[in-house]
Formats: sequence, C-alpha cells, structure tokens
Amino acid sequence: MANNETQFNNVEKLQNDLNEYKTRVSMLERANKELEQRVKGSDAAEPAPITELEETLRRLVTRIAAILQAEKCVFMLYNKDDDVLSAAKPALGFTDEEIKKFKIPATQGLSGQVYKQNKSIILYDAASDERAMKDIAAMLNIHNGASVPLIAEKRDEENRVIDRTTIGVLHVFNKRYGNIFIEEDLNLLERLAKNASAIIQNAKIFREVVEEKEELEQIIESVYSGLLMVNNQGKIMQMNTTARKMLSVDTTDVVGKQYYDIIENSAIKDIIVRSITDHEEVTEEVDMMLYNEEERTYQTQTALVKDNDGEAIGTVAIFNDITEIRNIERMKTAFVSTVSHELRTPLTSIKGFISTLLADTEGYYDADTQREFYQIIDTECDRLTRLISDLLNVSRIEAGRALDLNLREVTLPPLIDKVMSVQKSYTNIHTLITDVEDDLPIITADEDKVDQILTNLVSNAIKYSPNGGNVTLTCKKKDDGVIFSVADQGMGISEEHLPKVFERFHRVDNRDTRKVGGTGIGLYLVKHLVEAHGGTIWVESVVGKGSSFIFTLPPKPPVEEEEEETA
Repeated sequence: MANNETQFNNVEKLQNDLNEYKTRVSMLERANKELEQRVKGSDAAEPAPITELEETLRRLVTRIAAILQAEKCVFMLYNKDDDVLSAAKPALGFTDEEIKKFKIPATQGLSGQVYKQNKSIILYDAASDERAMKDIAAMLNIHNGASVPLIAEKRDEENRVIDRTTIGVLHVFNKRYGNIFIEEDLNLLERLAKNASAIIQNAKIFREVVEEKEELEQIIESVYSGLLMVNNQGKIMQMNTTARKMLSVDTTDVVGKQYYDIIENSAIKDIIVRSITDHEEVTEEVDMMLYNEEERTYQTQTALVKDNDGEAIGTVAIFNDITEIRNIERMKTAFVSTVSHELRTPLTSIKGFISTLLADTEGYYDADTQREFYQIIDTECDRLTRLISDLLNVSRIEAGRALDLNLREVTLPPLIDKVMSVQKSYTNIHTLITDVEDDLPIITADEDKVDQILTNLVSNAIKYSPNGGNVTLTCKKKDDGVIFSVADQGMGISEEHLPKVFERFHRVDNRDTRKVGGTGIGLYLVKHLVEAHGGTIWVESVVGKGSSFIFTLPPKPPVEEEEEETA
C-alpha cells in the first residue's frame, strides 16, 4: 500500500513538473511571436534592434537551461563557407574562450549527426560515447546532454509552412543533481528549439541587413565622386566624405537635417530644388571655391530615387571633379592656337624668301645673298619638319603606341658638338659651353632621338633666358651609362610648376614666358624619348637664376638588353 502511494506521489510530481514546463514553454512561445512581429515590422513598430534580439536570445538560453535543469546551454550554427558547426553567443555555462574553440565539422560527432539527419539525440554518457568527441567533451567538461536540430521555417501569408531549413543545433549539457536527460526533456527541447530557431533566423536576417547597409555606406564613403541624397521633405539621407569636403561641411552629423541648413552654395541648392520640386534630372557644371581657397569645377548630375511603385521619393546628386579635364581642354585650345602660329612663322619666312627670289628676274641679288636666302629657307624647313615630327610623336604617345627606336652605337662627343654648333646660329647674346668628360662610353641608342632630346633642351635654355648668359651642356660617365645636364642662367621655374613641366601642353604662364612662345609639347616629348631609352629625367630650378635639366641614358635600352638575354 505504501509503495502504491509512493508511486502515485511520484507520478503526481512528474505531472505537476510537466504542467509547469508546458506553462513556461507557452509563455516563451507568446514572447517569441510578439518579437517576430516586431522584427518583421508592423505598421505601429520599428524593427527590433540587433541588441534587443541578442538580449532575447540570452534570456531564452537561461530559461531553456532552467526548464530542463541543465548546467550548460549553447547554440551551434552552420557556416556553409567552412562546412562547420560553430558555437555562438549567447551561451550558458561556457567561457568566451570555450565558445571560440567549440567548432566541429558538420559531418562529424554528435552535432554533425543531429544537423545532417535532423534527428534529436540524448547523450547519456559523454565519456563512453564516441560521437561526443572525447577531447571536446573533456575540454568542455561535458557529462551528458540532449541535442536537437534548429529548423527555421518560412511561412506564407496564411501562416502555412512553405520551406524548412536546418540552421544549426541546440545543445543542453549536464543535467543537474546527477540526473540524465529523458525523452520528455527531448520533446520539450524540440518545442523550445522551434522558438529559438525563429529568433535566431530573424536575428541573422537583421544582422545581414545591417551588414549590407554598413557595407553600402562604406562603399559610398570611399567613392571618389561626391554623393548627396535628399528626400522629398528636404532631409539629407546620405552625404559622403567627398561631398562634405566639396561643400565645406565640417561635420559628419548631417543625416536627417534639412539640406538648406547644411549647404551654403546657392547653385547646388538651386539644382536640388529643381530636382525635388519638378522631378527633373539635372546636369550642370558648377564652379566652387573649396575650404582651402582652391577653385574647382564639378559636373553635377541628379537622378530621381523611386520606390517600388515608381513614385519619386527623393533625389541623389553626384558630383564629379572635372577641373583637370577642363584645364586640359583649355590647354589644348591654346595649344592649337600656338601650333598654328608656330607653323605659320616658318611658312611665312619660306614663302617670303622664295617669292623674293622668284621676283628677282634682273639678278639684283648676288650669289652670296641668294645663298643666304637659301640657307634661311633650309633652316626654316628643318624647323617645320621638327615641329611636325614632334606632333606625330606626341600623337603616337597619346595613342599608347611605343616610340620606334632605330638603335645603333652612338659616339656622343661628335653628336654634342653638332647640336651646339646648330644652336649657336640661333643666338648672338648667349655663350654656349660644352663640358664633356673624356673617354665617354659608346652607348646603344637612337641617334636622331638623342639629337632631338639635346636640341630641344638647349633650344629651351636659349629661349627661356632672353637676356642672354651661359648655356652649358655637360656630359659625364655614370655607372655604365651617361648623365647629361643642360643648364641656363635664365628666368627659372617657380616651385609650383616644377612637377608639371613634363606634362603635355603645360607651359609656365607669366608675362615673361608669353613673349617666348612654344607649343608646350617639347618637354613632354623629351621625357618620353628619354624613358623610351630606359633613362630618367628631372629638373632643378631657382626663379631668377636659371634651370638645369638633367637626364641619364643607360648603355643599352631595356628592349635591347631583353633581346640579348633571349638570344
């Protein structure tokens, strides 16, 4: 009789415990449904922040452990990139270091079996069960446990399940008071796992959205062009670093503020107003003075931002810095004008002397005078040929075609003497000095191109020292090659122009240089001719004292050396 009463009391106690478990599970289910509604977003609520989801998971882990009287509780989530199941926070009964180490291939052990087979399992004795992976069990101090798959369900509008995906495993370990987990515990854990799966999936989706948003913001921030997005109410939705610098906005806290309170430039304000008010896509060029008092030109383009129904909800403006493009266009225009002048000058001279000679039917000019005319015509033809050759070479460089080199052995002293002799005929106020080291090596190069380099540099030295002075051409041995220097005592080049002197169409524009003339392609071409030989060129200059153009040539161009190595 006493035994029957004891059994009855035990059954009654188990029934009471079961009812208590069911009550707690029902409470968790209701809480989870409320959270799901918040995460999905209703008309009255914003999406739950990720911290709130994580806090809910933390409370859920604690309650699961309490309901099942477990010392430890942990989620293991599947990572498809590594094909592993990894422990994830929040967890109960594990240190951060243990969570980091608790990582198992999705095909191995107890966790792998639960995940792959979607099968709930009770672990009665971790020490004797091979699936528990004894090293992990010992390291994490696991004795027994219960494990169920985490299955995320996707439902339609009528709340019907249309898809199920296993996303991981839920473990509880070490039943309290020395007990073991039973089938009833497993059934309860499966019900709790369903709630946990929904919360984890929602947290995962939310986290992915946040990460995508952050990644998009980082991309926008790093874009070279300026970007400004404004909604129909005039509030700034996005403004990247480039746009803030361009518009002299000295704060990053601009999102949500009215654009007209942040932007001072009236032209930009007008473009935004037209775009928002008239739903007009605008393309305009705007000149702006930056914070460092530098004027830049921006091409401003706007585009309407539309929702899923095609309704305009705002406008986005893109600002592209086209200052350099416009500068090059202006330089090209000036270049065409200059080239026209440079071409006309020798042609006018040639035409004038030929007309004079043709009109001299009575032999007014003696033979010496006629010869002088012919020499001037010949010199002007050479000048014209050089100019056309320069233009053709620049065209090849611009088209990306390498300059063709007609390589052969070049003895430098005679070539240097020839260049200096020709240039002496163009001036009577300069002293041309040659400083050539003895025993210069014979180099492999294109003799005509080296002639062109030296002629251009010496000619420039004469032109840009209009008051005369010394023009010195120096050539010395350097390593196995040579180093040249062409120095003058002219007007010099200011520091801000030094980095640009070898750019195409660039000319130092001041009162003195305007008198000199030139196309602005000479030094650009010289640089490419030197580099085609494998050399380097640079300039040293002091305003009012003169300039030195220095360049090196190797014993052989790189192409020639590669061919020899191949042979």
